[in-house]
Amino acid sequence: MKTNSSNAVVAKRRAQKPTVMKSKRPAIPYLGWMLVFTIIPLLMVLYYAFTDDKGAFTLKNFLNIADYSHIFLYSLYVALISTVICLVLAYPLSYAISRCTERKQSIIVMFLMVPMWMNFLLRVYAWVLILQSNGPLDTLLQLVGINISLIGNTGAIVVGMVYEFLPFMILPIHAVMAKIDDSLIEAAQDLGCSGFNVFRKVILPLSVPGIISGVTMVFVPTASTFLVAQYLGGDQLMIGDVIERVFQFNHNTGSAIALVLMVVILGFLVFMNRFGDKEAVGR
Repeated sequence: MKTNSSNAVVAKRRAQKPTVMKSKRPAIPYLGWMLVFTIIPLLMVLYYAFTDDKGAFTLKNFLNIADYSHIFLYSLYVALISTVICLVLAYPLSYAISRCTERKQSIIVMFLMVPMWMNFLLRVYAWVLILQSNGPLDTLLQLVGINISLIGNTGAIVVGMVYEFLPFMILPIHAVMAKIDDSLIEAAQDLGCSGFNVFRKVILPLSVPGIISGVTMVFVPTASTFLVAQYLGGDQLMIGDVIERVFQFNHNTGSAIALVLMVVILGFLVFMNRFGDKEAVGR
């Protein structure tokens, strides 16, 4: 009896092996895509970052980064401010959307995504027209006696960043909030929790994964993007603009700057993942 049962187990495992192999085949195109468009470019950046024009190993490229350290810190500062503003705007909006019916949620999300169908550069240039001197917003402010420069400063860059990446904060938070069971909120209210305590003890803890995803999806591109500062910041540049310009005459130094930026972003992602794990353990 034991022999028959063991043979049956072995036969069952052998029958399952082709199924396991077949399940891996759909991943082959994805792996090929990652190899061509992610791994190989990263290896090229690593190669150029640690070599000179003649292909010899050197660390001189990283010493040149000191000349752009202030721009690097400025980019992180703008990314942090933009991310915080996006979170402050997106969280209540996401909650309001999640309280609507499914049909209304779909319509609102569609309208949020409509601007994303336009070219990135066109959306940035639209803000140039809005914020420029004697533009519609500047003219309106002058009518009420306010005469300030709306473009060519950090404020204009932050406005452009928030406009470009706000949907990336709204969507993950909304996706998590829409899955919160209404019975949990009703149970908290039945137990005597006030509206603030319901938010603090039920809604906020359950929405933390969406917040982490949204912060990650906004901070990473705002820290590395370019063109926004070139059009809205005047003389203010961000590290993405510097990498673009440096690459035009020295791709070795440009690769070194890009590599350092990738390391910083990777550290941020690791931190956010660890923070998310701690939150999950705490719940």
